[in-house]
Amino acid sequence: MDIIDFFTTNPNKGYLVIAAFSLLIGSFLNVLIYRLPRMIQNEWNQECRHYLGLKSHTTDVESLNLYLPLSHCIVCKKRLKPWHNIPVISYLILRGRCAYCKIKISPRYPFVELLCCITSVYAAAHFGFNWQLVGALLFTWIIIGLIFIDLDYQLLPDQLTLLLLWIGLLLSVNTVFTNSHDAILGAAAGYLVFAIVQGAFKLATGKIGMGQGDYKFLAGLGAYLGWQQLPIIILLASITCIIFGVTHMAMKQQWKSVPLPFGPYLAVAGWVCLMWGDEILHLYFNQIV
Repeated sequence: MDIIDFFTTNPNKGYLVIAAFSLLIGSFLNVLIYRLPRMIQNEWNQECRHYLGLKSHTTDVESLNLYLPLSHCIVCKKRLKPWHNIPVISYLILRGRCAYCKIKISPRYPFVELLCCITSVYAAAHFGFNWQLVGALLFTWIIIGLIFIDLDYQLLPDQLTLLLLWIGLLLSVNTVFTNSHDAILGAAAGYLVFAIVQGAFKLATGKIGMGQGDYKFLAGLGAYLGWQQLPIIILLASITCIIFGVTHMAMKQQWKSVPLPFGPYLAVAGWVCLMWGDEILHLYFNQIV
């Protein structure tokens, strides 16, 4: 009996394993969300200095990657002990404060870990223990990272959007969520739809209304789920963006030139379509017929 058969016959044990592992992934996503944009900024700074013919000031650049330096408090810089890094539990035991300098830790850290855990366990319950679950977990973890990076920096890094696209295309070889034909069309259509809309908007207004990260993100969603899901994703993302965007502007009393990240709405719409996209399409076409 292989591990898939074991978890299929003992789903509760499988859910516990997924829950524990996804909490660890959530902890890693917190590192990714904090460090990846800074790593990209460091790279951009170095490229700009090289282009301008300026000396590279390596001493002024924070040495940073996803592995080093080891986890530490961003205020007092003291390295955290292993028991300070237990997802959710450490936050509760330390009462949301650094073990050394007692600075308050953002509650978003345990929130990301819990979000990762809940969505991962739900994916296991929804798809069962098979290749679809593997694809769904990778999809879920990538879009969680994209959501919070876009909220913080209005940036959708190529390292994540293109990863989503390529995983979607590879999964389509075995028709995990869609076939290769629909995945390739989905990737192309996803990119071109937003590129054309942005091009038309720029011609009409002279302004940039959407970043290319959104093109690549929608291309990744199209590659993962197929071109048939793109209209639903765009519609759901647009509706939620309008609702929350107007609410956000009303709360800040700002009604002009307020930049809103579109990535989080694409991510939520994509996850909804990952879980229930076929049912939504069937319901839609049944209503038409």
